[in-house]
Amino acid sequence: MWDSPVMPPSTDQRLRSRTEHGNATAEAALGWSGSSDPYCIVKVDDEVVARTATVWRSLSPFWGEEYTVHLELDFHHLTFYVLDQDTVGHDDVIGKISLSREAITADPRGIDSWINLSRVDPDAEVQGEICLAVQMLEDGRGRCLRCHVLQARDLAPRDLSGTSDPFARVFWGSQSLDTSTIKKTRFPHWDEVLELREVPGAPAPLRVELWDWDMVGKNDFLGMVEFPPQVLQQNPPSGWFRLLPFPRAEEDSRGNLGALRLKVRLSEDRVLPSQHYQPLRALLVESVLGPAEGPGPPLLPPVLTQEDAVSPLAVLEELTLGDCRQDLATKLVKLFLGQGLTRPFLDYLTRREVARTTDPNTLFRSNSLASKSMEQFMKLVGMPYLHEVLKPVINRVFEEKKYMELDPCKMDLGRSRRISFKGAPSEEHVRETSLGLLTGYLGPIVDAIVDSVERCPPTMRLIFKQLHQRVEERFPRAEHKDVKYLAISGFLFLRFFAPAILTPKLFDLREQHADPQTSRSLLLLAKAVQTIGNLGQQLGQGKELWMAPLHPFLLQSISRVRDFLDQLVDLDGEEEAGGPARVLVPPSVAVREGYLLKREEPAALATRFAFKKRYFWLSGETLTYSKSPECQTRCLIPVANIRAVERVDEGAFQLPHVMQVVTRDVAGVQHTTYLQCKNVNELNQWLSALRKASAPNPDKLAACHPGAFRGARWTCCLQAERLAAGCSRTHSAVTLGDWSDPLDPDAETQMVYRQLLLGRDQLRMKFLEDLSLDTTLEADPGQDSRAMEGACPEVLARQREAAARLLEVLEDLDRAHEEFQKQELKKAAAPGPLRH
Repeated sequence: MWDSPVMPPSTDQRLRSRTEHGNATAEAALGWSGSSDPYCIVKVDDEVVARTATVWRSLSPFWGEEYTVHLELDFHHLTFYVLDQDTVGHDDVIGKISLSREAITADPRGIDSWINLSRVDPDAEVQGEICLAVQMLEDGRGRCLRCHVLQARDLAPRDLSGTSDPFARVFWGSQSLDTSTIKKTRFPHWDEVLELREVPGAPAPLRVELWDWDMVGKNDFLGMVEFPPQVLQQNPPSGWFRLLPFPRAEEDSRGNLGALRLKVRLSEDRVLPSQHYQPLRALLVESVLGPAEGPGPPLLPPVLTQEDAVSPLAVLEELTLGDCRQDLATKLVKLFLGQGLTRPFLDYLTRREVARTTDPNTLFRSNSLASKSMEQFMKLVGMPYLHEVLKPVINRVFEEKKYMELDPCKMDLGRSRRISFKGAPSEEHVRETSLGLLTGYLGPIVDAIVDSVERCPPTMRLIFKQLHQRVEERFPRAEHKDVKYLAISGFLFLRFFAPAILTPKLFDLREQHADPQTSRSLLLLAKAVQTIGNLGQQLGQGKELWMAPLHPFLLQSISRVRDFLDQLVDLDGEEEAGGPARVLVPPSVAVREGYLLKREEPAALATRFAFKKRYFWLSGETLTYSKSPECQTRCLIPVANIRAVERVDEGAFQLPHVMQVVTRDVAGVQHTTYLQCKNVNELNQWLSALRKASAPNPDKLAACHPGAFRGARWTCCLQAERLAAGCSRTHSAVTLGDWSDPLDPDAETQMVYRQLLLGRDQLRMKFLEDLSLDTTLEADPGQDSRAMEGACPEVLARQREAAARLLEVLEDLDRAHEEFQKQELKKAAAPGPLRH
């Protein structure tokens, strides 16, 4: 999923653009013969923001990866490249999909479809900007166009060295002139004035093309800009302009290259000052606490009351269906986390769900707002806990690559020949060996889980205790004694532990997807953990009778899990720890750590030898490093000193995946530290983490050098001054969203407002205009509507009242946004200096 970030706010408002690319479910039906090892690269304009894992030996890969990417407000294109990874040589480009900003925003719900790949045309792969100043002059000989070509930046690399040899060619009518060629740079400085005389005929546009000069073969196109005659006459262009490809119809590959299934959504929001969102937040909090209650409400009886049924939050839930419900759950959980009210919020949803459920076997089995909210809460609060419990065993499974199979229909006896001592192995031999391996992994998993009570976040334990109590009150009979356990294990085991074991890449437990053999092993482990989480219900029934050899181990583990669940909810404390919060992780806690190669400038050693392996820890306060994790001698860089975190061109050190951390000390002296990562994903993650940690810092750099100062000049722009101004724009706003993002109640409330806007017409029609409304609550299968019998007229009136209050709040926010837009237009119309 894509999400886009916080732009540097003005004094009283913030701009935030959000792009969601979900299910980069780039299930690709790649249409070529043979086998392939496909992966996707995702670029926003010129910046690579994500790389999916490689799916080995597949023509129909499934990635299922979601990214939330914070973007700059002025981005233009989102592009997906599909490549075939090669062990030797360069990876092969299979095709691409390019989505313009306008195409993504055409539907407020975004894009969710299969899209054919198109061929990659080198002339269309342009990037960067050019700085021009144009004047129209007249003298005794007629009209003259003077084009001052100053410089360009971030041009596409066309040569093997990772640079280009750019020159500009200016066209006006039938005339053209060229600038000089500047060798080996993507950031040329020309500062040349070209003059062209007007020739008789119709007014002509001005076109400026950039080319990469080649000694052998034809020159490579780098991009162009064009200005129509009326612009030249009325407002001659001056400033930075984005380079565009030659206009041409895109070739339709007719699906011959394959297709990607993408879910992409862009949300661009103005986050207003906090007071504008207070009425909407008050309505949502009132739904949870009640109008007369303060923080820390008493536990209410588990009955579906009229207040629960007609609250603004209940109305909002009825308006939200499908994928939107998961998005809404995420926003609401973050909103109430930021308010310090997660516990009463989840209790409110639990009461609604529990009170409406008559069949305990269906409790929390649907994708209700309660289920989705609890699931998102665990991911936001419990991710470090999940990693601590599961990562050691998951790493073992990946590293040992043992063959395990219990299903006779899937056994590959030929592959298992090496474990047999007498010719071809028998099914029984494979089954016994696999059983030993599975229990060898399951044992440590179960041990880690049942011994993790003290490591489970207290907030999660309080929520589970509350859930345990609600379910026990609703189903007190002896035959339902397991329901209170199943309610907790259904979330913790079935929606948290088991999915993480099945797809560790999606929970950041591994950087790569598993190969087919390891995937099968993980599936067997996940099935076993799921069975344990179900407390053995229907054990031995169903289609998977081949799991029977594991049953003794599973039954033994189930009794231990019951004890674990009892201990998990056995804690004192009724109040939510910490109160209102702005962060999920304390500033002193490391949000990222690992080995990187480090180099500081100036370095006395040769380029490659100047990089030293160091272990890094990043918290909200410091970037710390030492020779190893155990080393007590550590150096640190205060996060408050960071002024920019940017990529470095591969040609700067002839090394890939290098970034720079630019700092300024208390004396005002600027320092640059270069860090090399293992791969592009690790690079993106460190870039994102450092940018988010340093986001509040003042005086961030607007530009920096993507090269290095070597041989008495910058490798990027060839300037000879070490202190020369940066030649490339910084990208401090481009970050990846994850569970450790700071909480922002205003931004989350803005997203709830956007969700309500999508359902505003339905809200009016369902609750205000349709007087024949059936007031019976929408019930999921197994839910009880008897609690509302005889209350329909009153419920109808209260629902209409809640809907009217929501609509009133929406209208107030509409007016606030309209006023803000008017102020923006006034500022844009006011004369001022050019913005580069």
